[in-house]
Amino acid sequence: MTQMIEITVQKAAIECLKELGYTYKEGNSLQRDLKKVVLEEDLREFLTSSYPGVPATAINEALSAFTQHEGMDLDHRNRDFHLKMTQGVSITWKDASGKEQARHLYPIHYKEPEKNTFVCADEVKIIGKNSRRTDLLVFINGLPLIVFEFKNMFDPEVGVENAHRQIGHYFQDIPQLFDYNAITVVSDGLETLHGMYNSSLKWFAPWKSVHGDDLQQKQELQLETLLKGLFPKKTLLNYLQNFIFHEDHNGKIIKKGAKYHQYWGIKKAVDSAVENIKPTGDGRLGVIWHTQGSGKSISMAILTGILRQMPEMKNPTILIQVDRNDLDQQLYENFVLCKDLVGHVQHATTTDELRAQLSTDGGGVIFTTIEKFRLKELASGKELSHPVLSERTNLIVMADEAHRTQYGFHSGGFAQNIRRALPNASFIGFTGTPVDGKDADTQQVFGPTIHTYDIKQAVEDGATVPIYYEPKMVPLNIKAKYDKELDEMEEDEDEENNAVWAAIEDAAGAADRVERVAKDILTHFKARTESLEGKAMIVCMSRKNCVKMYNALSALKKCPEIAVIMTGNISKDPPGWNPHIRTKDAMEAIKKRFRTPEDPLQIVIVRDMWLTGFDAPCAHTMYVDKIMKGHNLMQAIARVNRVFKDKPNGLVVDFIGISGFLAEATKKYTAGGGEGKPTLDLEAAVEICLNQFQKVKDLIGDFDAETVNSMAEMDKMKWSSGVVNNLLKSDPVTDAFLLEERKLTELVAMTSSDPRVWEIQEELAIIQKIRQLIRKIKFPPGPRREKNEKIKDLISKSLESQEIVDLAKMYNLDKIDISIVDDRFQAIVKEKGDENIKVELLRRIINDEIRVRMPKNIRRMRKLKDELEKVLSNYHRNSLDSIAAIKHLLDIANEFQQDDIRTKQLGLTEDELAFYDLLSANEKLLNQSGPIQDLVHKVVDSVKKNLQLDWTKKEDARAAIRLAVKKELRGKVPFSELDNLLKEVIEQAEGQYRDWPMEA
Repeated sequence: MTQMIEITVQKAAIECLKELGYTYKEGNSLQRDLKKVVLEEDLREFLTSSYPGVPATAINEALSAFTQHEGMDLDHRNRDFHLKMTQGVSITWKDASGKEQARHLYPIHYKEPEKNTFVCADEVKIIGKNSRRTDLLVFINGLPLIVFEFKNMFDPEVGVENAHRQIGHYFQDIPQLFDYNAITVVSDGLETLHGMYNSSLKWFAPWKSVHGDDLQQKQELQLETLLKGLFPKKTLLNYLQNFIFHEDHNGKIIKKGAKYHQYWGIKKAVDSAVENIKPTGDGRLGVIWHTQGSGKSISMAILTGILRQMPEMKNPTILIQVDRNDLDQQLYENFVLCKDLVGHVQHATTTDELRAQLSTDGGGVIFTTIEKFRLKELASGKELSHPVLSERTNLIVMADEAHRTQYGFHSGGFAQNIRRALPNASFIGFTGTPVDGKDADTQQVFGPTIHTYDIKQAVEDGATVPIYYEPKMVPLNIKAKYDKELDEMEEDEDEENNAVWAAIEDAAGAADRVERVAKDILTHFKARTESLEGKAMIVCMSRKNCVKMYNALSALKKCPEIAVIMTGNISKDPPGWNPHIRTKDAMEAIKKRFRTPEDPLQIVIVRDMWLTGFDAPCAHTMYVDKIMKGHNLMQAIARVNRVFKDKPNGLVVDFIGISGFLAEATKKYTAGGGEGKPTLDLEAAVEICLNQFQKVKDLIGDFDAETVNSMAEMDKMKWSSGVVNNLLKSDPVTDAFLLEERKLTELVAMTSSDPRVWEIQEELAIIQKIRQLIRKIKFPPGPRREKNEKIKDLISKSLESQEIVDLAKMYNLDKIDISIVDDRFQAIVKEKGDENIKVELLRRIINDEIRVRMPKNIRRMRKLKDELEKVLSNYHRNSLDSIAAIKHLLDIANEFQQDDIRTKQLGLTEDELAFYDLLSANEKLLNQSGPIQDLVHKVVDSVKKNLQLDWTKKEDARAAIRLAVKKELRGKVPFSELDNLLKEVIEQAEGQYRDWPMEA
């Protein structure tokens, strides 16, 4: 039988690579030591042909440099190789006359792709801690730079996450491969993602553009789009040399690579720089508009690195210029982390430093704020005009989020000053918000927008999460009076010296209003974090209002830890503000605390600090009590759009009335060709949630929670059985209910802060119980199920007639149960013939059983799942024959049956066995006089007594269970080991009783 397994996807990839000019070789045909991953003869041949004047001894030295790497751990070795691969190595030798010679050698010819060898090889065996076969490797000049891992496109139970997990096994078993790995690709034929070998799956991404201007969103074309978009030889070499880098976080190495929008945006910027840089061009290099949170600082660093290396740029100076000190510091820190790309970075913190650094002839990278281009006060009075600092043409100003300050062309304005200081400089703008306005001409300053990555793309790609908007106006008595003045006030106008601003600030800071807003915020935040762990920011009109809000919140019961983030002025600020004023080091410390999800600091109150250039991915809610507009508003709300774990969305809660300004800003987002709204209306989300709730109720048959709860227990059982029976009448009905109920659960998590959703909580609990009951019946946890004899007969007849077993029909009968693997069944499958069908049948049976048993015994099921994957992997790679594979699979099935027997013999319930295994594995630690079963009964009983709805999301509930279990274990386990054992018990409890009450 022809099996549609991952080999189908693998062959499709090979065919595409061959079309792109790659040479295909079977893995077992490669000439190499199986413990080594480099094709050393290919690399030697490349070096010898590329550098004909270099003697063999020097070639050998270069070969050693490219295959031996410094670093105690894999990440450091990978970085060492990457630097040598992209920057080359210097080799010295003495010629025949004794004169010392030197040459800089590269392992890849980046400018002329055809001078390199590109080989793709499948099923490459590598011997490390264990022996593994990679699905597909791409070698360039013998270096294994790209690894592909594929999964079966036609198996509904595996996907890219399984392929990613397999990379994790390779990482452990054949680490030598990853000394060289530049790109890792995982694919199941539908979904195809690329990333770095040591990144979690959330950082892997699709490649959605073949040429840069097109955009391919269709899932089924992801593999083709990745291969034709990233793997043309010229594109791939450009990516390898310029778009991958390593950040050093105090010794911890984090490897990063550009996503498709960053690659194409930067490529367009490079092309524009070559065409438009002075003196041959007009110096306007264009605007890159990438929405906030999509990696703009990384794009700027990569572009800087490329421009600095280009010979035609003649060792340029790149001036990174921002319009605020906090942005300056944040971006500077990001560039320092990217030093492998950009080299040494200078930081001009004063006007004098900036002028000195720009007056030199050497190239480099300089950071500063635009206000450093101010006119100085001299002994003879203020400068009349800015002095010329450099007339060089290889000077590029890269402006980050600089809006109105870029257009100060009046006498003494910053924009005029920068052009007087650097008359031959060229300019490029990066922004996350559109640069336009009444007095701003984007094309006049920077040139046209050369690349756009809008909100819609970012959300669809998972680069950011969607932001929802929730109005909770607490009115200002005087605001309407100032509406016109507010509309006319410019975004960056001096707020603290504006009479309108001061009046609104006083009204917003009225004591009774602040108390009301504080209560609403705390109630809302607690409701939101019940179902979605995370942190929040509160934005107030002024520093004074920030302190008022802090005091009001702190006075409320059960308020979490909060902090005010603001600057201070010792000569003017009241002494009572002193606790909120921090040194630079203290500010960095609290910034780190807020970014750390586990830290108890949950809410920060800000005026303008941290609203730009600050990322805390765990922050999911922003409470706005400050008038903001334009790009300031867009920058602020983007603080909650960062991707983090299972965070489905960010939420902006409006207490002061910014909806009009939000609508106005939205026009800017769509006017320039970008798509997507900055926020989605939570009102609409709640409406969708309630509609979805009604849709699910209709599927069940409309019911009332009060009526159900008032029923006698027997009547409740009868009612539940009737509902479940109706929902199980056919697979389409059951599947429709499970699908719609899952949508409802996701919507509830998103809208749980709204009181209207609170009102349906009781009905929701009933619906979730119905879902659990259906799953329990459809995917039963126990070993006894009906209709096994029918299934056995079908199996027997199918195999005897050598027909392909129709598994779908079998599934209509019921889920196949492990109890059918009896002596009669084993006799059937051990007979010769149709081995592929038998292996597939056993895989289905075992996989089903693992899935239903996994929550009951996490540790043991993980072990058996790994064994299953190992057997199947060896079988599909022909390293295990079918008879041996069937024997191994039957052995795994037998282990399930032995578990059932053991459970009965030990006098345990099914859900106690996992805890027994856990405690018996630590038997040497236990000071237990009686049988372990006695302790198991007590531990499980202590867990069950403390369960409550959604207990895994409530820290107080988790703490109660920890305490109860700890009481049972105290005195029976050494104190030094108690916490470790307790942690394992709680992990098992979370897997087993996560969906209580149905599982209890």
